[in-house]
Amino acid sequence: MPKYLVQASYTSEGAKGLLAEGGSGRRAAVEQVVRSRGGTVEAIYFAYGDADLYCVIDFPDPLSMAAVAMTVRASGALQSRTVPLLTVEEIDEAARQDVDFRAPGA
Repeated sequence: MPKYLVQASYTSEGAKGLLAEGGSGRRAAVEQVVRSRGGTVEAIYFAYGDADLYCVIDFPDPLSMAAVAMTVRASGALQSRTVPLLTVEEIDEAARQDVDFRAPGA
């Protein structure tokens, strides 16, 4: 399954919800929304700094990730960034691909 790193920052309204529910409540909400599209949560970490929350999530396809991301962002409770993650083997396969490219000025 495709794997993603989600980095999220709570808005002030989202932070109020986090304070009310605690980390366990938000973890349950993340797990529920991910399961609703056939995905699984590998890890959830709260942090402080540039982002408030980091999740590593598996989805059966990119459209499931997009559907969840759009729905969650539309709530206005957070802003997020999703990074597709590739395995070492996937990078090996990509490195073997022929690509027709000319560098600028070459």
